[in-house]
Amino acid sequence: MNGLQRFMGGSPAQVLLRLIVLSLVVGIVLSALGISPYDILARLEAFVRRIWNMGFGAIGWIWNYFLLGAVIVIPVWIVIRLLNLGRGKA
Repeated sequence: MNGLQRFMGGSPAQVLLRLIVLSLVVGIVLSALGISPYDILARLEAFVRRIWNMGFGAIGWIWNYFLLGAVIVIPVWIVIRLLNLGRGKA
């Protein structure tokens, strides 16, 4: 398996076919729910504008959530890496 296949998770043709089928299935589900691509883009734009309008307050808000998550995630990651190191899987 060459680098491109390893990166894509298979041959480019197979990956393209899987992506096409998955996109079609997701499109059917979203259409059944009454969601259009424009709705998703409009909500994404509104979200970015809200964050932008919050200014530096958003940075502090995001930083607090990051720290809160990091207090749990980083030690768990270190413990898992140390356990895997003992097994020779690191």
